[in-house]
Amino acid sequence: MEPHPPVFHRRPEHPRGAVLLLHGGRETGPEEPPPWNLPGQRMRPFASALRRGLPDAVVARVRYRHRGWNPPRADAARDAVAALDGLAEEFGDLPVVLVGHSMGGRAALWAAGHPSVQGVVGLASWAPPEDPVEQLAGRRVVMFHSDRDRMTDPRGSWLCVARARQAGAAACGVRISGSDHAMLRRAALWHALTVRVVAGLLDPALMPPEIAAELAADAGGGPPPGPRRIGYEPIPVPGG
Repeated sequence: MEPHPPVFHRRPEHPRGAVLLLHGGRETGPEEPPPWNLPGQRMRPFASALRRGLPDAVVARVRYRHRGWNPPRADAARDAVAALDGLAEEFGDLPVVLVGHSMGGRAALWAAGHPSVQGVVGLASWAPPEDPVEQLAGRRVVMFHSDRDRMTDPRGSWLCVARARQAGAAACGVRISGSDHAMLRRAALWHALTVRVVAGLLDPALMPPEIAAELAADAGGGPPPGPRRIGYEPIPVPGG
């Protein structure tokens, strides 16, 4: 089956960057996804928030060929790379930020080595400790996770941040207190922070200062700052 082209939510005439959204899924399920599926619907509010907040950016999403990750094929990651190739073919060397939820976060991390990718935002990502991180070298990675997630373990995100740092990425973790895997509780915070961080990954001057400080400290090799409470919590991670 040939890869699907990206589905566009916004396509400005003179874009300054692009955001590629990747929704979640399950571990196995090789059939083609239905036109309407709940994991895909969870990303629609993010697409709307990004359209409003980043009027000069392309906003698109990956359309998977198969449901599930389907090891060892890693179908979602392969579809993410194909979508990135499609964006590069149409827009040239436009910088891209990947935003992935759950399985989509895993796919975004795997696809981050694509030359178009400038940064990754992981939302409650499925991040097994055995996954590769070498492809994250030179990228900026911000991982959001709720402390009450019962579907994917937030410790996987924090360990991913630590491993990404060791591989040469600038990375930090952000704890969303009192939310859930589906990002329904405190949804407005998830949406607003994602827009602000994506804007900062495309233009460092726009990064929220507390996250910029953690990324800069990491890039300089020093210890990450301690936790702060500002409606959300950037946190230090093992190995930082």
